[in-house]
Amino acid sequence: MKAQIKPRIDLENRTRLEEVIPLRTPFVIFVDPADTCNFKCKFCPTGDRDLMEKTPGRNFGIMDFNLYKKIINDICEFEEPVKVLRLYKDGEPLLNPHFADMVKYAKDKGCAQKIDTTTNASLLNPKKNLEIIDAGLDRINISIEGINKEHYESFSMVPINFKKMVDNIHHFYKNKGECEVYIKINGDISSAEEHNKFYEIFGNIADKIFIEHIAPCWPEFEFKKVEVNRKFNLFGEKIKEVMVCPYVFYSIAVNSDGTASLCFLDWSRKLIIGDIKKNTIREIWNGRKLFKYRKMFLMKKRKDHPICGKCGQLTHCQPDDIDKYSDKILINLNSME
Repeated sequence: MKAQIKPRIDLENRTRLEEVIPLRTPFVIFVDPADTCNFKCKFCPTGDRDLMEKTPGRNFGIMDFNLYKKIINDICEFEEPVKVLRLYKDGEPLLNPHFADMVKYAKDKGCAQKIDTTTNASLLNPKKNLEIIDAGLDRINISIEGINKEHYESFSMVPINFKKMVDNIHHFYKNKGECEVYIKINGDISSAEEHNKFYEIFGNIADKIFIEHIAPCWPEFEFKKVEVNRKFNLFGEKIKEVMVCPYVFYSIAVNSDGTASLCFLDWSRKLIIGDIKKNTIREIWNGRKLFKYRKMFLMKKRKDHPICGKCGQLTHCQPDDIDKYSDKILINLNSME
């Protein structure tokens, strides 16, 4: 197998947040090309069509390209390029017909050191692959939901041509140029034999590969159809909860309609902190709403918040623990007010 077995984030060479925050320029900006999806995965709120219809604020469509260009122009106002522009949040990014254009526009502007995305890969094809690669995408994270057609029909609730999808991923890998290909699968609903089959199918058409655990990543979403792993986090480590959310100190998310969310997990639009159509990202990043949230976390009051207090991301997916540095960071934060 060619691929390295590595989790999707770097657990070994992470920046020590307590040494650099508060940040004038965010490390990561999420921009959602589309907040709808062609899959109906059991673990994902976006896949629940009835739930989406009842959720105020869900655009359930694609991002307008002119709005996107305004967002990228805003990002260029920061003092330095962001580390990662992540073209992904709630939906399937490749549903946006301008996806390759979005990558190219940001690349040409030089507002980010790297541009990546996460996709279910079902919409990849040779023509689209080359457009995305030529546009300059730095990394593609591919979420695999099974190792055959039957798995997809059971878990993602859609019929797919599994062989064709694998062939399209293979084509992307063969022509990837400088783009890193990362492939992952949920391992809690499959057997050891199926894990081996996953490595066999994808191990030679990826740079990195990993088998993850199910985690309660989306606040307020009831996991009635899948069981959350209670022993291990997303990356296979023991579960550990943190009180201070690190994400609010280094990332911000823009929804497909231009509203800005505190968190990239804000599927229910209950953590809106601004609107790109009315303010710049820099203004929102340095604004009062985000400041108050940061202060709340540093004062260890997360459990009092109706959304953040129940967030499973801070038990099952969090590699950064800045709890013991909260007092020092709070002093630094207040000094910037």
